[in-house]
Amino acid sequence: MLIISGSTLLLSLQVRAGPGAELYNELLEKGVIYPDGKWQSYVTEVGERLLAVSSHADKTYTFSVVDEPIVNAWATPDAYIFVTRGILAYFRTEDELANVLGHEIAHVILRHSRKQVASSRISGIAGILGAFATGSGSTIPLAQSLKTTALASYGRKFELQADELGVELARKAGYDPRASIDSIQILRDHDAFRRSVSNAPPVYHGLLGSHPAHEKRLHELVQKNQGFVLAELPGPERDYLAMLDGLRFGADSAIGVAKDSVYYHGALRMKIAFPDGWDIQSTDAEVFARSPDRQSKISVRRSALPSEPQTPKEYLEETLQRDDLENGELVRAGPYSGYLADIVNPGTQKFQRSIAIIYKDGDIYLFEGENQNQNPLGDFKQQFKVFVTSLRPMTADDMRMVNKQTIALVEAKPGDTYAKLARGVPIRRNAEETLRLINGHYPRGEPRAGDRIKVVR
Repeated sequence: MLIISGSTLLLSLQVRAGPGAELYNELLEKGVIYPDGKWQSYVTEVGERLLAVSSHADKTYTFSVVDEPIVNAWATPDAYIFVTRGILAYFRTEDELANVLGHEIAHVILRHSRKQVASSRISGIAGILGAFATGSGSTIPLAQSLKTTALASYGRKFELQADELGVELARKAGYDPRASIDSIQILRDHDAFRRSVSNAPPVYHGLLGSHPAHEKRLHELVQKNQGFVLAELPGPERDYLAMLDGLRFGADSAIGVAKDSVYYHGALRMKIAFPDGWDIQSTDAEVFARSPDRQSKISVRRSALPSEPQTPKEYLEETLQRDDLENGELVRAGPYSGYLADIVNPGTQKFQRSIAIIYKDGDIYLFEGENQNQNPLGDFKQQFKVFVTSLRPMTADDMRMVNKQTIALVEAKPGDTYAKLARGVPIRRNAEETLRLINGHYPRGEPRAGDRIKVVR
């Protein structure tokens, strides 16, 4: 039972012990359930409207929005339906949302996740839940144990069955089933965008799975709905576009933010404490800082993984081929192990360099420091060690603090183009294409004067 009070989400103590309940509790504990009671209530309202016309009308389902930018939705056999805020940003109508929820409900009704547990689906669970960890690997063991959770493709037969029943549920609940075609097109466009930008594979299984091919799936649904005559339908539960205004969007709106000398870097999924008063700067891949007198500098960045298992010390000596280290010592940054050493200074100039490695959740972080100050060198080495050992993973709350991007609605004016609108959004890459995508105009469409357009603020 999901209890919603304002923006606070609580789980009843009497909860089913199935994989969905376990996953929900884990996401709740990690702060990855989207902290917006309006959206949680809204998705539940639409889901319950679909359930009311199904053979599971007397059963308890839990609908939940996950605070992740990936475009995904999935169901578990114990009737938990999850949708990400990422997928919500791409829909334009409640009908589109309802058709996707209907598809996921259909998987539960048809018992698909109980019938098929393939190794490829288990690995898909681990990969997707890795993103939910917000910098921590603690959800991976959970993911590996959820052997009946449906996150990856069910295969051609089951997806077609879920499409058919999902469209039927949408029609019976008073939603336009032709919106399932719109949903397919939205997700196809997202798939094409991901391939063109980063050659990334599709994430969402339903209505987008590679079996059957997109074109065939689209054709079959069009044929099924050709004879449907749109009658007077009940109104939507809410104004979907109005709900989108203020929805958190994307993974990060800035490279990072500094607060009380702690730097939060969204792309690196880490936070780290710098010495007071240092000038902190960053790029996508590195955070670095200089002392007020400009005589000392320190930096941290993610480093390449080794070709074989190595200790942090071995990584420095063998992968980075450092044969100029001395005074090495094992260090820890919270739960993470590492190694710190001085770099031998071959010259006569009195300055010090240090280097360190920290292993964090499958990633390797490389720290470097240099001091040319005439002050005692021990002071800098201690500063560098404190800097290295302050590394921590970002929590979900930290990620929300870094990412201030939200969806906003504007009325398109005569002469507006997505290229023009893109100049006013904080998206750092592919802004024009992203605006087209979230508005259903990808790859070459333009807004029309008077249209309500989604932008990012």
